[in-house]
Amino acid sequence: MSESLASSAVARPLWRNRDFMLLWSGQVVSTVGMRVTALAYPLLVLALTGSPFQAGLVGFAQTLPFLVLYLPAGALVDRWDRRRVMLAADGVRAMLLGLVVLALAVDRLSVAALFTVVFVDGACFVLFQLAESAALPNIVPRHQLPTAVARNQARELGADLAGRPLGGALFAVGHILPFVADMLSYVLGFLAMLFVRPGLQNRSDVDHRRRGLLADISEGPVWLWHQRPMRALVALTGAVNLVLSALALVMIVRAQEFGASPSLIGVMLALPGGAAIAGAFAAPWLHRRLRPRTVVIGSLWLWACGMAVLVWLSSPLALGAVVAVTALAEPAFNVVATSYRYALAPDRLQARTVSAARLINWGVVRRRGFPLASLAAGGLLQSLGARGTLVAYAAFMVVPAAVVTALPVIRQAPRTEEIPRPE
Repeated sequence: MSESLASSAVARPLWRNRDFMLLWSGQVVSTVGMRVTALAYPLLVLALTGSPFQAGLVGFAQTLPFLVLYLPAGALVDRWDRRRVMLAADGVRAMLLGLVVLALAVDRLSVAALFTVVFVDGACFVLFQLAESAALPNIVPRHQLPTAVARNQARELGADLAGRPLGGALFAVGHILPFVADMLSYVLGFLAMLFVRPGLQNRSDVDHRRRGLLADISEGPVWLWHQRPMRALVALTGAVNLVLSALALVMIVRAQEFGASPSLIGVMLALPGGAAIAGAFAAPWLHRRLRPRTVVIGSLWLWACGMAVLVWLSSPLALGAVVAVTALAEPAFNVVATSYRYALAPDRLQARTVSAARLINWGVVRRRGFPLASLAAGGLLQSLGARGTLVAYAAFMVVPAAVVTALPVIRQAPRTEEIPRPE
């Protein structure tokens, strides 16, 4: 069933793929809604309690599922119907936000209840993202996967750029408004998903052996470990994210040393976000014209050189401009890594391989995960200052760049279309 769904779209451009556009457009709205409440939740807790510590706990409760649920969720999504998982995730989140809106309307919302809501919201996010990623090869044909991956990145980046300012503006007008907006965004995502055709997995590829959940969970990381290109790409992504995911904090501190105003700092941070969106639209073009080794090795050296240049700059706008140049490469790098996983992993393992990779890249070092990168950045800033931290980052980034340049599995990596379909 899934093979026919994908192959039927071979001759159509991606924007005419009905199922992809329904899923993508629905998630544009719900992703912006999620970013709106990502800011509104801590603001609400501060308004209710005046406690920064409790506000931080809300953020921790929302990101905790990324650390503890990714691996079991991947195994469960590979067992379950992916379309139903996405419908259930958006439906549950819409109901949760409805309860928050109702509790705010009658002034009966407790912080303990809010912790529960944000944890379940985070769990639904994990399930939806795994199901969507695993279903994508059954929605678009193989040759369009890089473009679809890039469009999904643009969706996420655009939501990051627009969602938080919108959340702050809505909260300033009325504390209930961000949560109404997020509730409606999940309702729209649910309705769009209703019109996506079923059959988002290859039933002929389903593993019918009866095994325990632990055995299913372990299969994803074990598969990932034995795939040398994927093992290298995941390790490289985790290493560079230790720097890239905390760079905004270092830039803020550095700009404050120059006496920059909050508005100027906002402009500085917006430049990389806009460049990354442009990079997401350019990524499919680059993927078609450049070999994987060129994208991966070039991205690592661009990031390393960019860090070195930052050390010598003395203007917030110059900092933002240089980071914007380096941000152009991130979507293309991610397209290569994701396309390789799609090319190598069988359909029955798609969610588990995503979960294993994201546990490393999101659950450990990314902005939405356990803040190892932020903790390291905070310690370096405290001991070395902002310029010293940039020096340390530049030295660190040379290591993965040099390693990847000498790594045969990357230098000899074929194009994804040259990889035989997985059995």
